[in-house]
Amino acid sequence: MAEVWIPPRLRSLVAGQSQIRAKGETIREVIYDLDQQYPGIKGHLCEGNDIIPGMAVVVDGEVSELGILERVNEDSEVHFVPAIAGGS
Repeated sequence: MAEVWIPPRLRSLVAGQSQIRAKGETIREVIYDLDQQYPGIKGHLCEGNDIIPGMAVVVDGEVSELGILERVNEDSEVHFVPAIAGGS
């Protein structure tokens, strides 16, 4: 199962955990499994059939361009990273 790192602002939805194991061959399937384990988390990660605006998915150190269609290996590390705004 993939190791999923949960951003701090969503940890209250997963009993305070920072990492969770989830199964799936795509980010979509991983999110589905997370939602089975922790009902309601999907709504904080997805909007319709895509990752919510302002959230990036990083799989094995690479920012995903495919969103929920990104492939995930059994030993993958998945991070959901909120966008950081600012600058000039």
